[in-house]
Amino acid sequence: MRKVYFDHAATTPIHPKVVEAMLPYLQEQFGNPLSLHSFGEDPREAVEEARTKVADLVGARSDEIYFTASGSEANNMAVKGIALMNRQKGQHMVVSAIEHQSVLNATQTLEKLGFEVTQVPVDQHGLVDPDDVVAAIRDDTTLVSVMHANNEIGTIEPVAEIARAVKEKRKGITFHTDAVATVGILPVDVQELGLDLLSLAGSQFYGPKGAGALFIRKGTRLMPLIDGGIQERGRRAGTENVPAIVGLGVAAELAEESLAERAERLVLLRDRLMGRLTSEMDRVYLTGHPTMRLPGHVSVCVEFIEGESMLLMLNMQGIAASSGSTCTSRALKASHVLTAIGVETALAQGSLVFTLGESSTIGDVDYVAEVLPPIVERLRQMSPLYEGN
Repeated sequence: MRKVYFDHAATTPIHPKVVEAMLPYLQEQFGNPLSLHSFGEDPREAVEEARTKVADLVGARSDEIYFTASGSEANNMAVKGIALMNRQKGQHMVVSAIEHQSVLNATQTLEKLGFEVTQVPVDQHGLVDPDDVVAAIRDDTTLVSVMHANNEIGTIEPVAEIARAVKEKRKGITFHTDAVATVGILPVDVQELGLDLLSLAGSQFYGPKGAGALFIRKGTRLMPLIDGGIQERGRRAGTENVPAIVGLGVAAELAEESLAERAERLVLLRDRLMGRLTSEMDRVYLTGHPTMRLPGHVSVCVEFIEGESMLLMLNMQGIAASSGSTCTSRALKASHVLTAIGVETALAQGSLVFTLGESSTIGDVDYVAEVLPPIVERLRQMSPLYEGN
């Protein structure tokens, strides 16, 4: 059976060069980077080399990169860390309605502590209007967080424009973007975007799971989430995961070398798949922006049937895909992202997300486009909602 992996937004396969770089730090180079003896020297140097590579990928200084265990941890560190550090200045923050759950749930936790949160709406394509963000800012606003691109519908947000508008409104506000869906996939420069904080994760660009980072602009004060050690210059206690950090650094280096080439090829495959799915089946609707979207991202809603059923039948044909965000799809409820862009609950249940990657081919795209229509037809014939019209 042909195997097609179209779920790169959930995680990407680790690049062989990344694995090769990690292996010594799983075996002979096992020392603790904080140790003063010789066993700690090479691991310490490897961590700092990786820090430089990640910094280069996003246009930052190496001392502005702080390693975490995931993009979700980086988001929590940014949102909670800024809110708690600046509590005396204000207890209000602004986020978009389609943020990742690691941002939204972090704000919900802060609300229990007395903070106030304004969620800015999006249009039918999932775009955030900079004017709406500015309008939501209050005198006590300390943080604005708008993601760079949405992992579920693929829409790329005008983050540079939003950040500029926020800074013009009030210079003291900290601006954060969740760039987990874009770093290593698109060119990302924290200076050009005007960011104070940026989250990223290596598992999105052929690095290891369990390796993420938070860019913190020099001079930005943030309260640590994890206390108990001086690692990461006192902002994240705990022995460093050296193999994962090394892998993240190599993945960043490889991504920087091939960003344009990867994106150009994926756009062609993406557009081919979008075109075939929407033209060869009826009642199939594209979600997200038609052009301002991630290069390998195709998201649709199929009317009258559930995404989970389609996924199971696709899997039987060797095709791996997703239905909404991996972090929320198992909840078996309508996606907050699809709800925010105005998709009705019944239609949102038919969500399908195909995310392509470096190994994806035209043959893979055509295979999916050929396999899916019979599955949809079969499931619709079983659906009490479908009357063949």
